[in-house]
Amino acid sequence: MTEYRLAPEYLYPTQFEDCTSAAEYFMKNVENYGVSPAHIVICGESIGGTVAASLVQKLTKRTDLPKVQAQVLIAPFLQGVNFNLLSYQQNRWVPFIGQADFLYCIFLYITKNMSIVDFALEETHIPEERRKEYEEWLNPNHVPKEIKMRGDYTEHQISPNPMDHVYSLMEAITGPTLAPLLSEDDVIQQLPKTFILTCEFDVLRDDGLLYKKRLEHNGVPVSWCHLKDGFHGVFLLYRRWFLNFTFCQRGLDSVVEYVKSL
Repeated sequence: MTEYRLAPEYLYPTQFEDCTSAAEYFMKNVENYGVSPAHIVICGESIGGTVAASLVQKLTKRTDLPKVQAQVLIAPFLQGVNFNLLSYQQNRWVPFIGQADFLYCIFLYITKNMSIVDFALEETHIPEERRKEYEEWLNPNHVPKEIKMRGDYTEHQISPNPMDHVYSLMEAITGPTLAPLLSEDDVIQQLPKTFILTCEFDVLRDDGLLYKKRLEHNGVPVSWCHLKDGFHGVFLLYRRWFLNFTFCQRGLDSVVEYVKSL
């Protein structure tokens, strides 16, 4: 597990830089840790899943380091263009972290200007021409029908006056470090085998589902575990204090079985 400096004292991209440095050091000295260079797996949960997915994309360009065998993404945040996907709408008020709570956390990670949350909810943080670039990748039709059946998806009506100055402040949220879902096909096609875990009652569920679709479309082998009774914090909540959720054990077992199968 990589310890990295935390927001809001240390803002983005400090965390990504810390994890990159740790990964580079480990991969250059992998045999000193008793690990085979051919069996490197990078894993992360939530914003850690963002860092893991972005780091793996970055490492595909490195010829001086061993190749990553697989990536394991647990309920990852993968894009900041659309905060009104079906999963955000369905899980607006779920326990622990709903829509507004998550937006507060992700923007606290990037900027101390919390007024940006309201713009993000209205999707005025992204100019119209940029939103259109990502329409296909964020298409709600890519979400499996059995999941879409819970509630109705409402197409969010965008304000006719996008706040370009806000987007300028938040441009990083559509960049490859914070939005690996939006990377170009030639990057996606180089990715290793992937395991994605999603939870039904999680605002980030559709990020994982849409990334799964993009990877499969580009020929990347994907294994998927969906916890129908799960919510955000699968590993964080594992046997934590008096809490004991059965879906946490199932999620952990699925990851262990996947890694053993490689």
